[in-house]
Amino acid sequence: MAASLLNKALKPIKHPNFLSALRSLNFSSIATAHGNPFDGPSSSSFTFDNANNNKEKDDNSIYIKPPTSNASTERTTSVTMPMSFMTGSIVGKRFYEKVTTRESDDGVGWTVMLDYRTLKTPSKRPLKLPTLALAKAIAAEWEYQQTDGIRPFTMPLMKLACTALERVPLTRTKIIEHLMKKFDQDLVFCRAPEDNTLTAGVHARQVEKVDPLLSWLNSEFGFQPIVYSSFFGGKQGEGLSKAVENLLKKTDNCELAAIDALAAAAHSLVIALGIFRGKLQIEEAIELIRLEEDLQVDKWGLVEGGHDVDIADLKVQISSATVFLGLSRKNFFH
Repeated sequence: MAASLLNKALKPIKHPNFLSALRSLNFSSIATAHGNPFDGPSSSSFTFDNANNNKEKDDNSIYIKPPTSNASTERTTSVTMPMSFMTGSIVGKRFYEKVTTRESDDGVGWTVMLDYRTLKTPSKRPLKLPTLALAKAIAAEWEYQQTDGIRPFTMPLMKLACTALERVPLTRTKIIEHLMKKFDQDLVFCRAPEDNTLTAGVHARQVEKVDPLLSWLNSEFGFQPIVYSSFFGGKQGEGLSKAVENLLKKTDNCELAAIDALAAAAHSLVIALGIFRGKLQIEEAIELIRLEEDLQVDKWGLVEGGHDVDIADLKVQISSATVFLGLSRKNFFH
């Protein structure tokens, strides 16, 4: 069931390497949604104890601290991820055997279960996901973790989900303000000089690859974007800026988290919106982002341990945010 859902979700995504990496996670090993397997009496939640009171213990271990005598009456136990989960460091050894998904208690959304524990965000909010497909994908990330440690840098969907549930609701206005502040210096508005022999090739490539995106931007929002030859860009028209800002204000938390992640990786809100609106596929977006650098690589060669690492990192960031965006939409499969 999980494999079928994810295959449908990933069908329109045209990046073969990313798809093969996702499908290698053995989605078929994840159980389908069902009720809480913990049939025992009511018990309070478990939380992680990062304090290492015993110096002889492994510093990387996660210790599950039992509830105090003042136990709550929650019917299910839970696992709350420590704040270090958001930083990329290893947070501890794998402490669970089976990963499953189930519908949330209120019937609105889906949760991930680690054995009989319900997964929670770093601030102890329920990890309530909008679709079963996204819950299955995040469950796959947890299933993929090795016994010697939980590695957040291999769990981009989980990190985006925590961002959407934790950060976006509290800082939505600031996120939109930051995106709009960078809009005038967007990557696609900066054009290499045409009359310079060193940049003429870059200019021609930009006309070929970027101009169709600018034409789409004009038709999508009804305002012609302004292109500048300055490295620092220039001021866009008030009409276009206002139209883009209004679109951002109408997004839900998952959509805004994905757009913010895409814009940060691409140095371009326009490219992020192109993916958001379905104008750009993953490979097309990466080609636009790396247009100038790829021309330099073609001319001077690829630096191993430099360019290849940057390319791999960019592919992960763009692909994971795009997949998260698609899987979070309830009408995605229609």
